[in-house]
Amino acid sequence: MDKQRNPGVSRDNSISDEGLERLEKHLKGGTKMTQMVLEQWIKRYGEPARVLIKQYWPELEL
Repeated sequence: MDKQRNPGVSRDNSISDEGLERLEKHLKGGTKMTQMVLEQWIKRYGEPARVLIKQYWPELEL
């Protein structure tokens, strides 16, 4: 757990980036997620999560 921190990067931004990376990993891997779960990702990570989800599932109404 000795993750190197980058100077000038806030903890919130670091957590957000890691979360979005996890989301993309799930999407790339074809993980089945319900609409409710996808909405939770968007609630937590905002517009960047919505854009990422739309890249993989453009037909979804979010």
